[in-house]
Amino acid sequence: MKLALIFLLSSIGGVLSGEHFHSFAAGFGIAAISVGTAYWLAFRSTRFPQLALLLLLIGMMAKLTITIVGVMWGLKAEVINSPFVFSLSYLFFSIAVTYGYFKLREYQMSMAAKRVVFNTQQEEKVETDNKTTRNLSQLSTNKLESLDRGN
Repeated sequence: MKLALIFLLSSIGGVLSGEHFHSFAAGFGIAAISVGTAYWLAFRSTRFPQLALLLLLIGMMAKLTITIVGVMWGLKAEVINSPFVFSLSYLFFSIAVTYGYFKLREYQMSMAAKRVVFNTQQEEKVETDNKTTRNLSQLSTNKLESLDRGN
């Protein structure tokens, strides 16, 4: 439902900014690239937890840099002809793309958790199968020894 609402608002925003569609598209593109880069840098897994704050700061600086360079390029190439439409588009798509990346991360984490549970269950099953095989082989060895002693 939330995804449908995001698509609906995006479509309505695109239609309403008909004369300034280039500004709308520039806002979307710059927001998507800057948020994607910040997300990619900030939420990387590392062996050193002390680097978490550094990665967040690098992600924030990358987002800021990409936004500034994107706006400068848009103004120089005269793609942004309505700063108001651009700023609203950038704001909306920053929020929407951030939501999308967090939903993607949530989905990836749930799939990873399912994989871990599935692998753990398989390992437990293999261990149980190996234990029963060992027990049977020990019983059969003990049985043979008792039969040999009995004769």
